[in-house]
Amino acid sequence: MKPFIIVTDGMDKNAFTSLKAIPEFDVHPEAKLTQDQLKTLLPKASALVIRSATSVGAEYLEMAPNLKLVIRAGEGTDNIDKKACEQKNCTVENTPGANNNSAAEHAIALMMTLLRKTAWAHASMASGQWDKNSFTGVELSNKKIGIIGFGRIGQIVCKRLAGFEPEVMFYDPFIKESPFSYAKKCDDLKKIFSECDIITIHTPLMDATRGLINAELLNCMPKHAILVNAARGGIVDEVALLSILKEKKIRGAAFDVFAKEPLEESSELRKLDNLILTPHLGASTEEAQDRVGAMAVEQLKEFFINNKTVNQVKA
Repeated sequence: MKPFIIVTDGMDKNAFTSLKAIPEFDVHPEAKLTQDQLKTLLPKASALVIRSATSVGAEYLEMAPNLKLVIRAGEGTDNIDKKACEQKNCTVENTPGANNNSAAEHAIALMMTLLRKTAWAHASMASGQWDKNSFTGVELSNKKIGIIGFGRIGQIVCKRLAGFEPEVMFYDPFIKESPFSYAKKCDDLKKIFSECDIITIHTPLMDATRGLINAELLNCMPKHAILVNAARGGIVDEVALLSILKEKKIRGAAFDVFAKEPLEESSELRKLDNLILTPHLGASTEEAQDRVGAMAVEQLKEFFINNKTVNQVKA
C-alpha cells in the first residue's frame, strides 16, 4: 500500500508537486485542513506534515494506527507529544534552519514597528487623520540589546543588527562565547533585563524555559525598554506581561506567539495600546515555505523509499 501523506497546515501545494509525481506516494496537500477534515483522514495516514497550527497528541495517534512519521515543517516540536509518538513507534522529524532567517527578520520588524510606532500611525492615517505629533519614535541605532537564546536564530538577529551599531548582551547556558565582537555573554538575566533598551527572545519552549520571563524580570526593565517575543508562547508569563503593560512600566512590547494559539478573541492582550500583536508570522515568508517544503519532501523520500531518518527529534 502506498504511504498516505497528509499536509495539514496550509503549506504551498507547489512544494509537494514533485512528490505527487512519484507513484510510490499518495499525497494530500490541502490549502488548510479543518480539524474535522483531518480527523476523517487520520485512519489512512502514514505521515503527517504539520506546521504550528496542528498539535499531534495521544488522541490523534489513536485515530491514526498506520502513522509512521510526523514532520514538523519548522524547528520547534512543542506541538507534538514526542513521548506518545515514541510509544506508538512513530518517528518525529523537523526541518531545522529552514525558517531561521524569516523568524529573525520578523523579530527585527517587530522592534522597528514598536520603536517607530508605524502600526499605530497607519491606523491613524487609515481613519483619515494626519497626526504627526502623536507618533514620535525612537531610533534602533546604538541601543543596548539583550538576546535571550543565542542559537541559530538569536545569532542571525545579532548579525542583522550589526548595521545599527548595538551593544549586545546575550543569555544562553549552551553557548560559551559570541562570534560577534559587539555581543557579550551574560549569565545574569536580571542584569540583562535591568540594563537593556530592547529584549528579544529566541529560545525554544521546554521545561527550562516555560515561564522563564516572569514578573520579577519584567519589573526589572527600565521604563523606556521594549520586549519582543517571536520565539514561542509560554516563555513569557502573559499575566505578568499584561500587568506591566497596563501600568505603563515599560515603553511597550511586540508578540508574535502566545501561550494558547490562536489568541482568544476575548484576551485582554488585544486591548492594550502599547502591544503589537501578530498571528505567529515568524516563518510566514515565501522563501521559508519553499525551504521547509523542499526539506519535508526529501525527508519523506528518505523515510519511505530509503528507510532513513533525517533530522529526527527524540522525546
